[in-house]
Amino acid sequence: MRHIRNFAIIAHIDHGKSTLADRLLERTGTLHSRAPVQQFLDKMDLERERGITIKAQTVRMNYQARDGQRYVLNLIDTPGHVDFHYEVSRSLAACEGVLLVVDAAQGVEAQTVANAEVAVAGGLEVIPVINKIDLPNADPDRVAAEIEDIVGIPSHDAVRISAKTGERVDELLEAIVERVPPPEGDPREPLRALIFDSWFDPYQGVAMLVRVKAGSLAHDRRIRLMSTGSEHDVSLLGVIAPEVNRVERIECGEVGVLLANIRDPRAVWIGDTVTEAQMPAAEPLPGFHPLKPMVWSGLYPADPGGYDGLRTAIEKLQLSDSSLSAEPETSEALGFGFRCGYLGLLHMEVVQERLEREYSLDLIITAPTVVYQVRTRDEEPYEVHRPSSLPDPGEIEEILEPRILAQIHLPTPYIGSVIQLCQERRGVQRDLVVHSDRRAVLRYDLPLAEVVVDFYDRLKSTTRGFGSMDYDFVEYRRDELVKLDILVSGKAVDALTSIVHRSKAYRRGLAILRQMRNHIPRQMFEVALQAAVGSRVIARESIQALRKNVTAKCYGGDVTRKRKLLEKQKEGKRRMKRVGNVEIPQEAFLAVLSPSESDS
Repeated sequence: MRHIRNFAIIAHIDHGKSTLADRLLERTGTLHSRAPVQQFLDKMDLERERGITIKAQTVRMNYQARDGQRYVLNLIDTPGHVDFHYEVSRSLAACEGVLLVVDAAQGVEAQTVANAEVAVAGGLEVIPVINKIDLPNADPDRVAAEIEDIVGIPSHDAVRISAKTGERVDELLEAIVERVPPPEGDPREPLRALIFDSWFDPYQGVAMLVRVKAGSLAHDRRIRLMSTGSEHDVSLLGVIAPEVNRVERIECGEVGVLLANIRDPRAVWIGDTVTEAQMPAAEPLPGFHPLKPMVWSGLYPADPGGYDGLRTAIEKLQLSDSSLSAEPETSEALGFGFRCGYLGLLHMEVVQERLEREYSLDLIITAPTVVYQVRTRDEEPYEVHRPSSLPDPGEIEEILEPRILAQIHLPTPYIGSVIQLCQERRGVQRDLVVHSDRRAVLRYDLPLAEVVVDFYDRLKSTTRGFGSMDYDFVEYRRDELVKLDILVSGKAVDALTSIVHRSKAYRRGLAILRQMRNHIPRQMFEVALQAAVGSRVIARESIQALRKNVTAKCYGGDVTRKRKLLEKQKEGKRRMKRVGNVEIPQEAFLAVLSPSESDS
């Protein structure tokens, strides 16, 4: 155990985590530099296309230090986006140290601070790493001062490297060996191994990534999952170096892969403790705090017969993405589907794309909403995940919305523009700290519902791409919120119902009606599209009826004959309007329910 080092790489998005992982793999001989692969640990096509890390990845490296001693380095490459922060916190539970990577040109960003706080709170050794020193506009001295000033950790011994060129990466490897403490634990105690990641293998069932905290895991043993008490025979033990290599034992302090022919994806929980069936441990490991989703939306199969396939796909996806929650729901307009909870809008987009790519599904996703609390007369507040679940306006005493405290890191020239953006989103400024002539930190109290749709995109465009944001939930607070119904021919469409601030109800309703008018085909009768708050209609658009020239066959003669035909046509249209149903095509739902739909 004295020669094992478990560490993670944490940083803000695009600060060079995956590139640094590539260099470490090359320098330790785990990968051959003859055939280099950029971002080797970003396995998914989606990660390579978007240029971001979505899933934390683990790899074992063998390293011979300058003193001739050989070490086993277990590296975890983590995501940098705020929506995948849970991946970072789970990965850090398997480590004793972290490399805090900061861009030498951009400096400290929002997720730099958030990830560093998690590492410090977990008692991990933090090694500051200033990356991209080869850039023409790099200023490592300024960035070192920012690390001390904003993050609050000493940076006099920060390792200054270029992950792209490999400059001074060898010094970083020596720093890992010297400064990251070895793992603790007693190999003679009963087995306790923490499950901190898992995925579904179509041939071998559920694969678990575990960190052995006490005892050791042997190939010929029978294991027990302590949360459920279920017992299984070990079918494979392995280490990722960089592919899964079979081993006979995973010793105390090591990280490895465990398979036990578990076919049910619901049988394994992230944060569960694995122990031996014959000599079980008395107490499980602490595990992880359950995460509350911040954004909810409906997921429905485009084909009404695809519900079972969607359910199976979601269960398998939850193995590798434990922050995704799902519960069945039914919609009159869209049929059977799931109400899914996410950590943010990017997380929602990634889940949709992974379901469509990895499981060949065709999906309809409804507009994102947040969880509101509703208090009716003589009742305690209760949570509402679907806007259509709100009671009648007369029964509602108050609606409380979630508020967050956003911490925005930005260059000083854009302070005014960002303040204006936050004010438009009903924000309340808490404080503004200017750390230098280049960087400032702005803190705002904002409604989460105003942030989840397009706030991040607007922030990036306002600051020319240099702004970044992290946020924490504060409380539920009362405000002037109303339920906005969309009616088609007098019938409410539950999938289009939303909760909005009273001041924005008209603009939001009109924007949805105009989208629908452009995508719903014309009928033989006039179709009324209405936006209503309670019983009051606040906006209306109409889809004009198709007209057939019923008098085309009349050549001359008495005019009463033409009038008779026109009256007959008018009566037929009235009857169709009373009994006819308007079928809303999928294109209309996709246009209206798109998260990027503008209220302007």
